[in-house]
Amino acid sequence: MSLGDEHDGQTRTRLPEGNTGDPYATPRRPARGSRSLIAVVGVVALLIAAIALANRGSDTPTGGSDTTGGAGAPARSAAPTAASGVRPVTGKNGEIPTGYARDEQGAQSAGANYAVALVSADILKPDRRAEIVRTVFTDDKAAEMQSKLNEAYSKAFLDKLGLDEQGNAAPGMTYVSRTAPVGTKVTRYSADAATVEVWCTGVFGTAGVSSTNPVTNDWFTMTLALRWTGNDWKVDSFSQQEGPAPVNTDRTASDADAIAKAVQEFGGFTYAR
Repeated sequence: MSLGDEHDGQTRTRLPEGNTGDPYATPRRPARGSRSLIAVVGVVALLIAAIALANRGSDTPTGGSDTTGGAGAPARSAAPTAASGVRPVTGKNGEIPTGYARDEQGAQSAGANYAVALVSADILKPDRRAEIVRTVFTDDKAAEMQSKLNEAYSKAFLDKLGLDEQGNAAPGMTYVSRTAPVGTKVTRYSADAATVEVWCTGVFGTAGVSSTNPVTNDWFTMTLALRWTGNDWKVDSFSQQEGPAPVNTDRTASDADAIAKAVQEFGGFTYAR
């Protein structure tokens, strides 16, 4: 899921949620006011349905040896997210970092940055979507994912989000979809394949005075099956489930203008393990 250099930040769009039994089940959410709850549930249901369609038939993330420990083996503990002194990437394709090291740290850095791209608002824009898919996915999966995402993000789907055919919000509105990885871990690894889980938080919705889909926050974990190809880590398949999520605070929500301004003024990061 290359981005233009004129954009300051990276944003995010909802991906499939669920659990082991049903990866696309509607997520449980904290109690909110009735009007806000209805709006949020409506957006979530639309986005989950779209990505469920896009991911239909995707392979379950596999590959490499199980680094979490099998029966009778000790579970692998998470490494601290401290600076290693190793450059995370050697370059960028637009705004998406590329050129990762062929090791576990490189796989985790790739997973984090690809998660940001795959759940960005740009994935809803046809031109940007094609660039993201070419950058993130393996060559043999790119065409398939392009077709599925085009089908998922149809004109009818975009209409329900209040966006035009190019994925743009109405005048005076700002569509927000931005994520920030909180941590990563490798569950399987070999020199040619890796499975990386990325724990994320983020915001999504439409900022604007008359918006019926207010911007809200979310916590989710994305699992990416990566393959070493073309001298870089690329995505073979991915899935998403909700949480782990902390207890929500009672902090007063910012108004729509403040949220829209923040998205425009605060840029994103290159994430590295």
